[in-house]
Amino acid sequence: MVSKRPNASTRETYGKTLLEMAGEFPDIVVLGGDLNVSVFTHLWRDKHPDRFFDFGPAEQNLVGVSAGLAASGKIPFVSTFAVFGTGRPFDQLRVLVAQPHLNVKLVCTHAGLLTGEDGMSAQGIEDLALTCSLPGFTVVSPADSPETAQVIRAAAVTPGPFYVRLSRAATPVVHGPGYRFNLGCAETMRDGSDVAILATGVMVSVSLDAAELLAQQGINARVINVHTLKPLDEEAVVSAARDAGAVVTAEEHYIHGGLGSIVSQVLGQKRPVPVEMVALEGYAESAPAQELMVKYGLTPQRVADAAQRAIKRKG
Repeated sequence: MVSKRPNASTRETYGKTLLEMAGEFPDIVVLGGDLNVSVFTHLWRDKHPDRFFDFGPAEQNLVGVSAGLAASGKIPFVSTFAVFGTGRPFDQLRVLVAQPHLNVKLVCTHAGLLTGEDGMSAQGIEDLALTCSLPGFTVVSPADSPETAQVIRAAAVTPGPFYVRLSRAATPVVHGPGYRFNLGCAETMRDGSDVAILATGVMVSVSLDAAELLAQQGINARVINVHTLKPLDEEAVVSAARDAGAVVTAEEHYIHGGLGSIVSQVLGQKRPVPVEMVALEGYAESAPAQELMVKYGLTPQRVADAAQRAIKRKG
């Protein structure tokens, strides 16, 4: 089953939204790492060169200077690819941003498998695990372009360090014009009582399609958009487990340390139920993004299969 939803680029939405905010937020400065066209911060660079700083492929310096700017009262938005923005400067994120709890906004594109043809070395499949491990960080993985625009605004007005995860490829739009993002509050996209599918990022659209497949078999699946992984909406997670009695997590991320791990920790403590995880179990090769999604099981059918396994384990 292939979604018929229109596609839109979250990275392009990010760049345009940031530019729209320039006059409203005079303390915003933007820092780049030699990939400004790819992450769409060139839009800001061209209009506000006095509030833009490019450090080339020197991510440790990029994060270190952003910490200094934040300590000076600025709101630095730092952008590069996920694999470069979370892996290379992890020590700087830990010591210079997380420990002093500085107001740095790390927005990374090209996350997960959707780097596609860029290949294994560019696949940031550990970024959620890394950033969720940092005390004080808010970690958000928007489901689509409309949500991304609101997430960026929320990051600007919410004190403290942020990590926002975006994609390279254009991804399906699951929200209409009336949508309102609520930081830290999971969003129920579809109700159901037989199984709860908790998804994040691009897997929200995939999970909605999986729910349609399950409905054809008489199975009512609840689909929840867990856009904020940290702080997690534990009440929504526990409520879904209590009502449905079985949970599936779906993420375009390594199976360790991401959404599945976080949800399982909460449910193990507060509401043990069967949990099945749809996630990556390793790196992949260079190929078109959608082909990689199919090969590595990030599809509606695989999510539906996981839901059926979870239902069978009930009781």
